[in-house]
Amino acid sequence: MLGRLNHVALAVPDLAAAAAVYRDTLGARVTAPQALPEHGVTVVFVDVGNTRIELLEPLGEGSPIAGFLEKNPSGGMHHVCYEVDDIVAARDRLKASGARVLGDGNPRTGAHGKPVLFLHPKDFFGTLIELEQA
Repeated sequence: MLGRLNHVALAVPDLAAAAAVYRDTLGARVTAPQALPEHGVTVVFVDVGNTRIELLEPLGEGSPIAGFLEKNPSGGMHHVCYEVDDIVAARDRLKASGARVLGDGNPRTGAHGKPVLFLHPKDFFGTLIELEQA
């Protein structure tokens, strides 16, 4: 069911500063910031060749990233994203096996313009999982 690792997401308190470290200190290619109001975040992607690093900053007071940063003020790993061929079939299979899909269970459009779902971290060893339609 799982395809390739699409990205690892890091919550950061200052997106511009984090992007500068990856671009200027580590020499990585970094995209322009992209606001995703429906997810409550602003993101940039760092290209590391075989996958990407997604840097997340809260967008608005209701952002789930704001809560994460309250507990982890310096930031940290927020989630991992895997590609799946059929996100609805993956969701149905996971739900049938007892996994919890966050939100209303329906895919939403993610940062790459593709359907995404998030799976409860307590079902996956404390790691928030994002699935993205390949």
